[in-house]
Amino acid sequence: MLRGGSNRAGDGERRARRDRMSPFGRRLARWLPAILVVGGFFFDVTTPSRYTAAPFFSAAPLVAAPLYSLRGTAFTALAALAGEVLVVSYHSSQDQRESITEVLTVFVVAVLSLGINRVVRMSDARLASVRDVSEAAQRAVLPLPPDRLAGLCIAARYVGARVDAQIGGDLYAVQDTPHGVRLIVGDVRGKGLEAVEAAVIVIGAFREAAEQEATLEAVAGRLERALQREGGRREGLDRFEGFTTAVLAEIPSKEHSVLRVLNRGHPAPLLLTPDGGLRELAPVSPALPLGLSDVAGWPDRADETFFPAGSLLLLFTDGVTEARDLAGRFYEPQARLRGRHFAGPDDLLDTLSADVARHTGGLPVDDMALLAVQRPLGG
Repeated sequence: MLRGGSNRAGDGERRARRDRMSPFGRRLARWLPAILVVGGFFFDVTTPSRYTAAPFFSAAPLVAAPLYSLRGTAFTALAALAGEVLVVSYHSSQDQRESITEVLTVFVVAVLSLGINRVVRMSDARLASVRDVSEAAQRAVLPLPPDRLAGLCIAARYVGARVDAQIGGDLYAVQDTPHGVRLIVGDVRGKGLEAVEAAVIVIGAFREAAEQEATLEAVAGRLERALQREGGRREGLDRFEGFTTAVLAEIPSKEHSVLRVLNRGHPAPLLLTPDGGLRELAPVSPALPLGLSDVAGWPDRADETFFPAGSLLLLFTDGVTEARDLAGRFYEPQARLRGRHFAGPDDLLDTLSADVARHTGGLPVDDMALLAVQRPLGG
């Protein structure tokens, strides 16, 4: 049972690896071993007998090993070995020692390809296990919010820069509170488990404070104190330089036309209107990120704006704005999203994720946390 489960997990990773290729790459990966075997035959019959097709037949199972299943790799290895035996038999008049050497070469490579396939399958199974644990951690730390909350439509995404890492220091949370629907999107400085730990602390403090505090300013103060306590427990560089950029938002329960935003050193949210308009909600008074109260102190201030019916509020981390194309140009969500119409929050986030992937050529360098909220028409 375990072995079968591992094989199925490995097969899933191979399919995922092929799916990440371009359409041409997938077709080439699928047919390249067969092309090499057939090419070996053509090479042998169209060239003088002193030339050998053994490199073609040897390459076929090696190419198949990381891309095919064990059965597919074994079939390719047998086809390559049979092909070599056939061409050697066809040239029966040539040096027998050289012919035997070529057949043995293809045989050894074929056996090695089976071993390589086994190693790759074991690695894929381990990767699948790591991915399962990572996805479970993501669901625990960053559960998807409900599609509708207090009359608002909501969608969230976490897009990892690495395919084997589903969670990092980027975070989001949505909560329906006595004071309205409150949201946070943030980005913890650094990478790895310490960033995840800090993200958990921020989310936990936010959920508690969002319920208890009457204002966004008070919520931000609670988050600040939580990070200061965490920083006091850490040693080394993180004790002095750990911080989290964050943007907090609030939509009062009885006044969905009101939107309050408090920004602590985070990329400004975007407000997309039904007519294709777009407005950046930059803070009136810029502030330092959370966790830097030792550097400077100031009173927090939430900015209030009108939230038209049918509009979409988009919050995101700097994985969006720092995404670069091959020429080094940054992704500009304002320019890419202005004038476009979206069916809802899910459509907006799907479009944004796909557009960033196209911009970077499928190679993002940072994680992205995305959160979109729509005030329905008549809401």
